[in-house]
Formats: sequence, structure tokens, C-alpha cells
Amino acid sequence: QVQLVESGGRLVQAGGSLRLSCTASGRTFSGYAMAWFRQAPGKEREFVAAITWSGDVTYYAESVQGRFTISRDNTRNAVYLQMNNVKPEDTASYHCAAPGSSAVPASMLVSDRHVEHWGQGTLVTVSG
Repeated sequence: QVQLVESGGRLVQAGGSLRLSCTASGRTFSGYAMAWFRQAPGKEREFVAAITWSGDVTYYAESVQGRFTISRDNTRNAVYLQMNNVKPEDTASYHCAAPGSSAVPASMLVSDRHVEHWGQGTLVTVSG
């Protein structure tokens, strides 16, 4: 059974930083692009960032461009989201996401239609 487990969410003041982690277990996502999505209370889920298997190409939502950085460590089967200069509007549950096939490019993960595996989420609350 595939599991994506996120961690690192917490209460943080506006302007602060934190790093989210996602670890895959049950199978390897070798060759797979990965992504982060978020869902704020009362709002629809939205794309945050995506990364290719090699990590050399990344995609970001306009709202986080220049503040967030997605990265991965394939030796650890892990994906990260470094969040800098956070804002109250970044408050949300952040979810790690993987497609159902390694054939799905990172560019297509800007839409959740191609996501087949979701983590349970980690809550980020930005105060101030």
C-alpha cells in the first residue's frame, strides 16, 4: 500500500520560514514527478509546486513564486517544500501528491486531475 506522509507543519509568524517534508513508503516513486498542493479552510484545493524526477525542473503557482522552493532527495524517497517569507494567506493544509505513472510529466501536475496518490496533509498556520 502506498503511503505519502507529510510533516513539518506548524504555527509560524508572518515573514517566517519553515520546511515541509514528504516521505513515500510502500513503494518507490522512482522516475515519478511529485507535487505539493494546499487547501485552505472553505476553499478549493490548489496547486503549489511540482518537480521532475531529476529535480532539474520545477513549477510554481504564481502566489508562491520566489518564496517557496520544492526539492527532492531520491535516495530518501522524499520531497520537500521550503517556505520563506510566509503570509497569512499561506495558511492551509499542505498535501504531497504523486501521479499514477512515471509517464506523467511534472508540468501536468499543476492540475490535480493527474494525481493518484495523496498524503494526509500537514497544517501550516501563519499568524500576523
